[in-house]
Amino acid sequence: MTSSFARVQALAPASLLAAALSLSLLVAFAAAPSALAATITIVNNDGAGEGFNDPTPVSPVGGNPGTTLGAQRLFIFRHAAAIWGTILPSDVTILVRAQFNSQTCNATSGVLGSAGATTVHANFPGALVADTWYGQALANRLAGVDLDATNPDINATFNSDVDNLTCLGETNWYYGTDGDDGTDIELLPVVLHELGHGLGFQTFTDNSTGRFFNNIADIFARNLLDKSSGLRWDQMTFNQRKASATNTGNLVWGGAYVTSSAPGVLAHEPVVEVTAPATIDGFYTAATAEFGPPASSPGVSANVVLIQDGTVPITDGCEAIVNGAALSGKIVLIDRGLCTFVAKVATAQAYGAVGVIVVNNVAGAPAPMGGTDPSITIPSLMISQADGTTIKNALLSGTVTATIRTHPTLLAGAHSSGEVRMYAPSPLQPGSSVSHFDDTAFPDVLMEPAINTGLHDTVDLTHQLFVDIGWLGGITAAAATPSSPGFRARSAPNPFDPSTVISLSLPTSGATRVEVYDIQGRMVKRLVNTWLPAGDHAVTWDGTNQEGRPVGSGVYFSRIESNGLKTGQRLVKLND
Repeated sequence: MTSSFARVQALAPASLLAAALSLSLLVAFAAAPSALAATITIVNNDGAGEGFNDPTPVSPVGGNPGTTLGAQRLFIFRHAAAIWGTILPSDVTILVRAQFNSQTCNATSGVLGSAGATTVHANFPGALVADTWYGQALANRLAGVDLDATNPDINATFNSDVDNLTCLGETNWYYGTDGDDGTDIELLPVVLHELGHGLGFQTFTDNSTGRFFNNIADIFARNLLDKSSGLRWDQMTFNQRKASATNTGNLVWGGAYVTSSAPGVLAHEPVVEVTAPATIDGFYTAATAEFGPPASSPGVSANVVLIQDGTVPITDGCEAIVNGAALSGKIVLIDRGLCTFVAKVATAQAYGAVGVIVVNNVAGAPAPMGGTDPSITIPSLMISQADGTTIKNALLSGTVTATIRTHPTLLAGAHSSGEVRMYAPSPLQPGSSVSHFDDTAFPDVLMEPAINTGLHDTVDLTHQLFVDIGWLGGITAAAATPSSPGFRARSAPNPFDPSTVISLSLPTSGATRVEVYDIQGRMVKRLVNTWLPAGDHAVTWDGTNQEGRPVGSGVYFSRIESNGLKTGQRLVKLND
C-alpha cells in the first residue's frame, strides 16, 4: 500500500467562538507513559519575550503554579494535553506547533485563535477506510509511524491581546485549573476544544462549494449525515453538500457511538408546549438562556400574556410597561430587540411573571440567550419568529395556555431520530459551520461553536466522536460499510445478554479473521482465524474475553477481515 499526503495549510482551521468572540488553541505535553497514553508535545513557536516566553510577573492562581504569564500559559496547555493524552492511544508522538500573536479584536469581539491538522493523509498502511483523508495525528496513530516527520501534527495561533484592555475590554484569559473564572474566559476548556479540532474534529471540505479537498472525502465528512436526504456527505454531489452545510437542525453526526452515548450526556430538549387552544397546541422548538433556572419537567404552566410598553415597538419590554398588572402569575411573551434578554426577563419577573417566552425578531431558528443575573428566578426560553406569530395571532381571539418545560423524549442538541446535530446555520459561518456540534446542545458540550459557562475539564461527546473516526477502535461507522456488495456481517441479538451471533456472508473463499475489540482499541477476543469458503457463516460471541472471563456491559466492535476486505459492527452488551 502506498502512502499519500497533502499540505492543508490553505484550509481555514476550525475555530471556537466566545460570545461574539472566536477562540482557539494548541497544546503540548509529554504525558506519563502508559499502554494507552499518547504523548503530546508542544513546539514553542513564540519569540523571546512573547507568548509562552512572556516574562510578565503574575501570582499563582487556581492551581496554576506559574509565576510568569508565559509559564501559566504553558502550564494550562500541559494540563489539557495530559487530559487528552490519557484518553487517546498513539505510539507516535503528537507534535503541536503553537504561538500567541495579535489577532483581530476590539472591545466587544475578536478572533481569539484557530487550530487544525497541519497535513492530511490517505491510503496509508493501517487506514480504516480507503481513499479517505485523515488528519496527521490520527493517521500516524493508525499507521503506527510518523507519516510526515518534517511537519508538526497540529498548528494553532492564540490571541495574545486578550490579556490587555485593547481586546475584549476588561475580560482576560483565566489561567487557573479550578474553574473559578468569574467574568474572564477560562483557557483550559478552550485548549481542550482546539486540541479536539487538531486531533480530528474537523472536515477538510470547502463548505462554501461542497468540494472535498483534492476530491477525496475525509473521515469526518464520511460520518456527516443529512436527515433531509438520508445521505452521508460522501454520497452527495458538490451542491448537495453545499446545501447540507446550512441545513439547520438536519445535519447530524452519523457515527454510532456518539448516537448511543448522547442520552447519557444531553438533557431533554427545552420546549414551549402550547396546550390551548387546540388549533395551535403542540411542542414548539426553543433555545435556552444562560441565566435563570433551566426548563424542567413537568415545568411551569400558565396563560400567556403579550407584554406592552407603550413605545414602538410596544412588545419588546424595553420601556415602561403599561399592562404590568396583567403579567402577574402569567407566562409573558416578549419580542427580541433593543434591550438585553436579562433586562426583558427581569422586568417580567418584577411584575410577577412565572416564566418568559422571547420571540425571535428574525426568521430562522431561535437563538440561545446570553447574559448573567443571579436575581432571575423564573425560566425563560426563545422561540422562532414564525412560532411567535402563531401564538400572537391566537391571543387576538382568545386565551393561550402554555408550559415551559423539557420534552418527554427529545434530547437537547439531537435530531428527533436520536443523532446529535452538527452546527449548520444559515448563512454559512466560515471557520465554525459543520466542524462543531450544534449550539442547541444542553448541557453545553465542549465542541460547540461558542465558549459557554459551565465548561471546564471534560471532553463529553468529543471522546465518543473520536471512537467513531477510529482513534479508539478498529472499526469506524464509515468503515463498517461493506467493502464489497457480497461481503456482509450482522449481529443478533444486538444489544445482547449474554451472547450474540455474528452472521457473515463471504463473496469469495479465503483466510478470515473475526475479532472483538473494546472502545479503546484493545482486542477482547479472537473468534475466528482460519480459511473459510465463500458463503454464509455464523460465529457466536459468548460475551467473554480471550481468557474466558465475562466482560462488562458496554460498547464493543466486531472486526471481520477476509481476502483483503474489512467490515464490522458496533455491539452493545447488557448485563443484568
